[in-house]
Amino acid sequence: MIVTLVLAAEAAFWILLGLGLATRYLLRWRRVSTVLLVGLPVVDLTLFALTVLDLRGGATASWTHALAAGYAGFSIGYGPSLVRWADRHFQYRFAGGPKPVRSPQYGPERTRHEWRICGRTVVSAAITLGLITALVPLSAGAAHFSDFTGWYARLGITAAINVIVAACYSLWPKEAPAGAIVEDGRVVGWTIPRQ
Repeated sequence: MIVTLVLAAEAAFWILLGLGLATRYLLRWRRVSTVLLVGLPVVDLTLFALTVLDLRGGATASWTHALAAGYAGFSIGYGPSLVRWADRHFQYRFAGGPKPVRSPQYGPERTRHEWRICGRTVVSAAITLGLITALVPLSAGAAHFSDFTGWYARLGITAAINVIVAACYSLWPKEAPAGAIVEDGRVVGWTIPRQ
């Protein structure tokens, strides 16, 4: 049942996001749009609350309960940046907004970009692990703790890899190709024509 709820929450997230952006840019209903976009975290909270109720109702703890916690953690860590990304692209496609700028590719701007991604991953992992830990007492405690322990290792490794990648960009910043004119970490032209 929890997998179905996670899939329903995922669908609800994208539907609310699409409706929120459509009402903002196509219908110009800013207040309605704001209400719909505020509903995004409500989806996550509802999913986690249903997970808690499922465990309190006597369900056997499984990886699916941890998946619901992972969904909430991902949404909190990456949700705001995902909404900003969707907003920029929707505005460009349907409301005459400026073309979205690509992520920086070179220099210190790329390094800062990698650290922002790293921060989102660490926040997502920490929130997910906190929520999973909160589920342990609801799932007959230590008897089912082993159902969740794999998540600690996986998320810890994911966060560690992200830190290592960002640190590598700090130690060895990615340099632009020879002849490239770079502004804000992005190639804007060439000093010699490219073949």
